[in-house]
Amino acid sequence: QVEVVESGGGLVQAGDSLRLSCTIPGRTFSSYRMGWFRQAPGKEREFVAAISVNGAVTTYADSVKGRFTISRDNAKNTVYLQMNSLKPEDTAVYYCAASRRIDYGSETPKYDYWGQGTQVTVSS
Repeated sequence: QVEVVESGGGLVQAGDSLRLSCTIPGRTFSSYRMGWFRQAPGKEREFVAAISVNGAVTTYADSVKGRFTISRDNAKNTVYLQMNSLKPEDTAVYYCAASRRIDYGSETPKYDYWGQGTQVTVSS
């Protein structure tokens, strides 16, 4: 089993920034495509952003495009989600996920390993 560990969540005000981190201990991190998802109360889990194994290709949900940035540091086995200009509607539990698939995309079934999630709350 692959362990996925998120950190960096918290309570912020609208307009603030926050950076989430996600680590997979071990030597296999650089072989995974990585994604961030989020789930608000009463809603389905939704795609936020994804990044290729070398970081060259990134994709974003329309709702976060221009505000969020996904990046990775394979030397540190870590993927980041920089979140700027946060809005109350960004409030959710944020999940990091790892995919072994070339067609990893934005769909949750294409991700093999998931973290426990970290809460992000944005107050108005």
